[in-house]
Amino acid sequence: MIKQNDTYIHEVMFTQEEVDTFARITGDANPLHIDPDYAAKTPFGRPIIHGFLSASVFSKVFGMLWPGEGTIYMYQDMKFLSPTFVNETYTACFKALEVDTVKHRGLIQCRLQDGQGNTLIEGEAKLINKNQFV
Repeated sequence: MIKQNDTYIHEVMFTQEEVDTFARITGDANPLHIDPDYAAKTPFGRPIIHGFLSASVFSKVFGMLWPGEGTIYMYQDMKFLSPTFVNETYTACFKALEVDTVKHRGLIQCRLQDGQGNTLIEGEAKLINKNQFV
């Protein structure tokens, strides 16, 4: 059971193959994500991962790990603060800000951080899970 102030962390890394697959699935083939020569001429100097692919770790954790099975994802807000890059390890950090045991809902703070602890994506999500928010 998840209580207010409980936390969870999960490490994640994305490959260029995953970025290319995401580009094909979504139709977002912006060369900033898939063309190293193009991306080298941008302020980032190399391809960056799609923001929503980077943030997809939130969905993975909520649906499969914490709270996990039975979770209904109701709401998500996010701020994209800095880019993410392939083949680098990131840490997704979660904190239960509010837990409503009557409606079985949780308000969860979400952050994606780099290896130096810099926050790259931050936001909040509202979830329902009848087995975890009790």
